[in-house]
Formats: sequence, C-alpha cells, structure tokens
Amino acid sequence: MKDWFESLESREQLFVGLGAVIVLVAIMYGFIWAPLDRNHDAMATSVDDWQRSLAELRPLKGLAQSDSQASGSTAKAGRQAPIIVVDQTLRSRGLEQFRRRSQPTSSNGIRVEFENVAFDELVLWLGDLSDQHAMHVQAGSLSTGSQPAPGRVNATLTLERAL
Repeated sequence: MKDWFESLESREQLFVGLGAVIVLVAIMYGFIWAPLDRNHDAMATSVDDWQRSLAELRPLKGLAQSDSQASGSTAKAGRQAPIIVVDQTLRSRGLEQFRRRSQPTSSNGIRVEFENVAFDELVLWLGDLSDQHAMHVQAGSLSTGSQPAPGRVNATLTLERAL
C-alpha cells in the first residue's frame, strides 16, 4: 500500500490524503460523537423531567410533614383502649346520651349500640374516629329510631382499630 501511495503524483497523494482524513472524521463522528451526543440529549431530558417532578412535589412536602404530625397524634391515640377513645369522642360530639351500651370485642375492637341518634351526627363521629384514631366500622346495622323523628336511627356498630 505504501508503494502504491508513493507511486502517485503529488496532487493525487494530496487528494487521497484529504479523502482519508474526511473518511476518518466521518467514522469518528458516526461511531463516537453521535452516540455520545444522543446520550447527552437523553440525560438532559431526564434531568429536565426530574427537575419538573421535584417542582411538582415541593408543595406536597408541607402536607407530608403535617401528615407525619397527625400520625404522631394517631399513634398516641393508638395506645388508648378503644372504650376510652369511644367515650371521649362521644362526649366531644355530644352523643353520649344516645349510647345504650359499649362492649369490647377484642383488644382493638368495640361494639357500640345507639338508640335514637341523629344519623348525620353519627356519621360525623365515625369520620372523627377514622381520621383521628384509625378506627373503622367492621360491621353495623341501622334501623329507624324508636321515636318518630326524621333522621333518627338505632345503630349497632362494631369498630376495629387499624394496626
């Protein structure tokens, strides 16, 4: 190959040399620079996506902190026996007078019977138990109240604390 190249005229040698340089640059671009550039673009897009996601999550940081504080109060309430939780929350809602019986069913459960209680107030009380004390209705029965008043029910509810 060296003999062939030296046998060429100087103008032809210059032409072949420039062609070889152009081919070498094209190969380097095609096999080295272009893949690196594609990876760079993909990484830049990924960084932009992560930055956008972080910007969307920043407002939620305050919610997570308030939820962890609320779960701390739920954990404190979780140490109380269900009968105490039910008694305190009924008193705070003014529903104590409608309770006929409370009977523990397990270490995390209680059965509560109501007579002639306002349905709306009962539902609000159940929401308080769920939100503040992680207690949920496992079973229940409702019937019309013993006194003919609209919105009054008799209820038997079995409540369990989620662990």
